[in-house]
Amino acid sequence: MQLPIDNLKKEYAGITEELSSNPARDRIKKLTRRHIELGRIIEKAAELERMEKELAENKSIAEQEEDGTELKKLAEDEIEKIKSALPKLEDELKKLLLPRDPADSGNAILEIRAGTGGDEAGLFAAELMRMYTRFSERHGFKVDTDSISRSELGGLKEAIIEVKGDGAYGKLRYEGGVHRVQRVPNTEKSGRVHTSTASVAVLPMVDEKAFNLDPKDVKMEATTSSGHGGQSVNTTYSAIRMVHLPTGITAQCQDERSQAQNREKAWRVLLARVAAHYTEERDKQLRQTRQSQIKGAERSDKIRTYNFPQDRITDHRLNENFHQIESRMDGDIEEIISQLKDLEEQEKLKELENS
Repeated sequence: MQLPIDNLKKEYAGITEELSSNPARDRIKKLTRRHIELGRIIEKAAELERMEKELAENKSIAEQEEDGTELKKLAEDEIEKIKSALPKLEDELKKLLLPRDPADSGNAILEIRAGTGGDEAGLFAAELMRMYTRFSERHGFKVDTDSISRSELGGLKEAIIEVKGDGAYGKLRYEGGVHRVQRVPNTEKSGRVHTSTASVAVLPMVDEKAFNLDPKDVKMEATTSSGHGGQSVNTTYSAIRMVHLPTGITAQCQDERSQAQNREKAWRVLLARVAAHYTEERDKQLRQTRQSQIKGAERSDKIRTYNFPQDRITDHRLNENFHQIESRMDGDIEEIISQLKDLEEQEKLKELENS
């Protein structure tokens, strides 16, 4: 199998040399991440090359030896063993060579909103926020709240949180979509199962250096923060609302007491939303021509159902059920995310082979 790794070996050698020359601090992290990524590819390619060499050597031995000899039998056994192992090794290398979204290694912004179902939808949205917070903590990510609006029963109308850590977006991006819950609400006296929904949008946090948002295109308003039921919790004009005039996209933050802190957070959210908008417009035609089973990035898609009476979570993209729902709601969703990543990689491999 011929794979384009010669250029990657040259790049790896170049990065190794640059790292040894003490580069600027802001470049070290980027170089180190790429160095590790390339190292895995080169190591896997070397392993494949060794195995293919062993296969050729054993084939040569089997051809030269007479039938019935012990050496011929050992060579034939080794040939079968290598042949059965090669496809898996080739797939592993192909996956390592698949194009990576640069945003996967960065931070994420999650927008969680209650959908249909009234108070129960708000309570479910709050549980999703806790699930992602616990998941993030398990992976050593830092979670900051940008904006949060509570319902009267302690549920969630809307929340915007930042998840910061190496690979946060790459982990959480599969969670974008509509989440559905089926259970008996605490307020239901007849014991009837209700169905409610909440939506999750996951955006990569954008580096201002990588995406230029002209401040002249942004209108900013300062207002007083408000609490439950519109009650004022801060009489100073610290809450910030921003509008991107060319697109009409808005962002607001009132979580901090300082106007400067709220302005900084609102700007990051607006930046992510505007960047996602333009990326979506740019990729629209491409998405229409691609057939992918991973649809989590489409906010209108129902991606998962949480059935509490049956202790079952169904991920509709995987068409698979997961149990131990209480543990999952406590942030134990790594298994689901890993399978979604595997599915996406298999789809990309199919597209690569077809092209």
